Amino acid sequence: MADSSFDIVSKIDHQEADNALNQTVKEIGHRFDFKGTGASIAWSGGQKAVEIKANSEERANAVLDVFKEKLIKRGLSLKILDADEPKLSGKEYRLVVTLKEGIDQEHAKKISKIIRDEGPKGVKAQIQGDELRVSSKKKDELQDVITLLKGKDLDVALQFTNYR
Repeated sequence: MADSSFDIVSKIDHQEADNALNQTVKEIGHRFDFKGTGASIAWSGGQKAVEIKANSEERANAVLDVFKEKLIKRGLSLKILDADEPKLSGKEYRLVVTLKEGIDQEHAKKISKIIRDEGPKGVKAQIQGDELRVSSKKKDELQDVITLLKGKDLDVALQFTNYR
């Protein structure tokens, strides 16, 4: 009998992220507390990062909070965000928020070790680029691995795909 398997990936639904950004732009334009602050949010680097501009550090962080709120409503994890501190650039503050996609080698090794140490004995995990393939002879063991990883607090947003 062939092994059953699934992939562990960390992907961003770019359409949902774009919708969240557009909703944030709309809300910033309509909210009274953002009037006259020069607050704006826009993609930079082709949907790899978001740039927030405002006239104060607090306003820049407030725009980031609105963006986070919209991401949550759209079902995206906040673990995809890697926000810097607001930096003064001329007369405005700029805040660059990078979107993290893919599982880097360090996190892949950490997840693989968790599966090896705490998971069922017949389960194998292989690192394949920026994702992991988990395989086992029993489908129940794969379900146990998914449950185990969902219970862990990892720094990466995980999705479980290609289950067969």
